[in-house]
Amino acid sequence: MADIKILNVEALGKPLGQYSHLTRVKGASETLYIAGMLCVGEDFDTQCTGVFKQIEIALKSAGAGWGNVAQFTTYLVHSQDIPRFMAWRLREFPKMFPDGKYPPNTLLIIDRLVGEQYLVEVQTIAVL
Repeated sequence: MADIKILNVEALGKPLGQYSHLTRVKGASETLYIAGMLCVGEDFDTQCTGVFKQIEIALKSAGAGWGNVAQFTTYLVHSQDIPRFMAWRLREFPKMFPDGKYPPNTLLIIDRLVGEQYLVEVQTIAVL
C-alpha cells in the first residue's frame, strides 16, 4: 500500500471546508482515476449521497477505500448549492474520513452536466 499523507500548509491558512491543501504519495504502485460520478435524485442531498456511494463502489471494486483517495474534483451546476455541498460534507465526511484528514478538493461551478437532471458530479483520484 502506498504511503498517503494528507497535509495542510500553515502558510496557506486554514481550508474553508472539509478538504486539505495537498496529498503527498510515496511509493504508489497503482493510481485509480475514477470518472465523474452522477446520481439521479429529487434533491441535492440525495444526489450527493448517491454520487459518493458510486465512488465508494468504484473504490471497493479495486480493493480500495476512502483512505486511498488522493483528490476530488467537484462540479456543481448552481452556485446556490455551495452551502448545501459544504453542509453535506460537514455531516458526512467525518464518517468517511474519521481521522479528519480530508483529501484536496477542487470545486467548480459549470453551466451544466451531461443531463439537465444532474446537479453534482465528483471525479476521484485514488492511490493503492
